[in-house]
Amino acid sequence: MDSLTQAVLGASIAGAIAPHGHRRRALAAGALLGTVPDLDVFIDFGGAVENFTYHRGFSHSLFVLLPFSLVLWLALRHWWAPVRESPMPWLAVIVLTLITHPLLDAHTAYGTQLFWPMSVTPAMWATLFIIDPLFTLTLWIATVLAVVWSSRAWTGTVLVTAIGLSTFYLGWSWVAQGIVKSHARQSLAAAGLSDPPIFLTPTPFNTLLWRVVVLTEDGFLEGFDSLVVAEPGLRLHAHASDVNALEAASDIEAVARLRWFADDFVKARVVDDKLLVSDLRMGQDPTYVFTHVAAVRGNPHWQPTTTELLPVSFDDRALAETWRRIWTEQRIEETPEAK
Repeated sequence: MDSLTQAVLGASIAGAIAPHGHRRRALAAGALLGTVPDLDVFIDFGGAVENFTYHRGFSHSLFVLLPFSLVLWLALRHWWAPVRESPMPWLAVIVLTLITHPLLDAHTAYGTQLFWPMSVTPAMWATLFIIDPLFTLTLWIATVLAVVWSSRAWTGTVLVTAIGLSTFYLGWSWVAQGIVKSHARQSLAAAGLSDPPIFLTPTPFNTLLWRVVVLTEDGFLEGFDSLVVAEPGLRLHAHASDVNALEAASDIEAVARLRWFADDFVKARVVDDKLLVSDLRMGQDPTYVFTHVAAVRGNPHWQPTTTELLPVSFDDRALAETWRRIWTEQRIEETPEAK
């Protein structure tokens, strides 16, 4: 999630748990701890693909953050009076503000390596867009109120209430995704596609309109499903991917790592003898947030190259189109039936 959300989530948790007399200090400490895992963005891992796929790695691992929480708590108990005065509440503050960061990140489409250094596929539950105002707003309001009136006893209740409301919204995002998944499976079965790989993610800033991506033998299908509009079936548009080039280049580390990081939800195309790999989870065809130059054509095999993240620009009309799709049935001519 975005840095503001992580900061106010950490502040809210810390302010709700810490003793009343420590609340203002807890709010500041929670906001700081809630952003600590993202400091890995300042590390150069050696290349564009490495920086993309090692982010949300060790610094987001539960295997790292849990022991780090204990070490930090022991150090603060020695050096900082508030922790010495109330050690157990502050232990809870440190542990929860640190581990809720990667757990919340795992609810977005970008992979979060909760179990680093294990080489399991990163968690990408994708029930929330990376910025979701409805999740963040109550936490932000509660944090501001608690900072301004930190000495008032009722601010603790406000913080707990805000955490509860955001948690309820998070639960709703799982329910919404489940509804869309059921709808998508029914539509795919009706089209003769039995249990293909499918990825579901909400569109920007909401949980009412969802993007559906389905992998096929020669590419992928893409469509949108609104929870507001009752449509007879999910309409999907077929897109090609150069699967042969992708397979031929998969022995190259950058290509293999991009496929692993996205759980194979990638689009490949060859431009000027360069293999471009786009992450299908973020963006929509033909514009994706992350497209990397991952390999170059050799003679006769694909060869490693200096990886490069290509620049991307989004049309301002995309948000207006998202809003329209939430409330309006998709026009058939915009989304041909799946092939």
